[in-house]
Amino acid sequence: MAKEILINVEAFQEKRIAIIKDGVLDEYFVERPNEKTIVGNIYKGKIASVVPSVAAAFVDIGLEKNGFLYTQDVLDLSEFLEETSGSTPIELKPGKDILVQVVKEPFRTKGARLTSHVSLAGRYLVLMPQDSTIGISKRIEDDAERKRLSQILSELKVPSSVGLVLRTACVNHSKKEIAKELAILLRFWQKIKNSSNRQNAPALIYEDYDMVLKVVRDSFREDISRLIVDSRQEFIRIQKFVRIFMPHMLRKLELYQHNTPLFEHNNIESQVERLYQTKIYLKSGAYLVIEPTEGLVVIDINSGHFKKKNLVQEEAVFLINREAAFEIAKQLRLRDLGGIIVIDFIDMEKEEHRKQVLRSLKEALKEDRAKTDVLGISKIGVVEMTRERVLKAVESISYEECPYCKGKGRTKSAATMAILVIKELKNLLTKSKFLELNVLLNSKVAEYILENNRSSLESLEKRFHVRIVVTSNPNLHIEEMKIL
Repeated sequence: MAKEILINVEAFQEKRIAIIKDGVLDEYFVERPNEKTIVGNIYKGKIASVVPSVAAAFVDIGLEKNGFLYTQDVLDLSEFLEETSGSTPIELKPGKDILVQVVKEPFRTKGARLTSHVSLAGRYLVLMPQDSTIGISKRIEDDAERKRLSQILSELKVPSSVGLVLRTACVNHSKKEIAKELAILLRFWQKIKNSSNRQNAPALIYEDYDMVLKVVRDSFREDISRLIVDSRQEFIRIQKFVRIFMPHMLRKLELYQHNTPLFEHNNIESQVERLYQTKIYLKSGAYLVIEPTEGLVVIDINSGHFKKKNLVQEEAVFLINREAAFEIAKQLRLRDLGGIIVIDFIDMEKEEHRKQVLRSLKEALKEDRAKTDVLGISKIGVVEMTRERVLKAVESISYEECPYCKGKGRTKSAATMAILVIKELKNLLTKSKFLELNVLLNSKVAEYILENNRSSLESLEKRFHVRIVVTSNPNLHIEEMKIL
């Protein structure tokens, strides 16, 4: 299966990253300079307040909103230069300085989620400076490879107070490569400790990689046939990063220099656009409806124009639900939707069918980097699940709440607006005297009034001795009116 990473740099330095399999969009990320992720950043913060009822504290890290730190995520890092100050729990007190790392982006009214269990992620390993735990990723299942990596771990020169976990990317890589990265991350940590001693809280101590370099670090692996970027400046930056951490992958880097835009050339643009649509059509003719709300994400499955014939209803429903399960897992990953997710599958009578659909969903979710937890499927076909929310959803970066419908997803009809216009004119004429009023309206509303409510206008003109002129303007929103 051909797998590629495409990186597009647009105007105002918007960066879009698409990971594609056989030409089909599999993962998608977008980042803008004014909305860069702060997940992974390390701050020297100052405890602003403590809330015992929720066993947490609010920490000033120099951002607009204080970060949120649970007591369970606290370690004593007050003596940043002391190697021995690792795993001792401390009492949270307002005014105390503390070193913290962002693990979740700020979300709506909530500040960033913080931890003092600092970790530094590399390509092959994750360094945990205050935790002496040593381990291997559970995703590495091959016994022989786990044994080989365990031997490498035992031979690495790791400080006694430092922990680390080998990531899946280290499979089939040498001790030399892993040891080299360990040395780099240990130097990073030393710089962080030195910087934290020099600066007063609140202060940014360490800024993690931007989205492009994170994707290169985590996803640019041996199964990627090539990484293509359409910006020379970005190409040079990625090239430097790859040369340090994965020099054997340099041959797979490619600078795109054709006139046709990169995403358009690879037929990705239309696939990206579909990420912002509410309806997602399946190959069978059925479709999903994805509705993110403030509290949760609701996904509904509809049979639509299901194509397979000569099937009893139960079998048809089962096939639709199984197909939907795989697409749902993909859409959650592509759109980076998180929090509570409710999936309303089409009702199935057979218990075995419900179990198979649930297994399909769980199997598809294994490809997701985010943590997921799926509960059972009910008799009426509803599944409740959670997905870890770390970054902003893709849609929230590119879209904002409609200023007209205020998130309702609907606008007033022409008939409703016509009634409101008559009411507004009546109120205005009751309070003040006019010889003439000019009313500018959306074309649909103007047409509706002149065809259906002309008698109401004539009644106002006669009662208040005024001339009312209705003018249509196609550029006005349907809910907008201007009375001059």
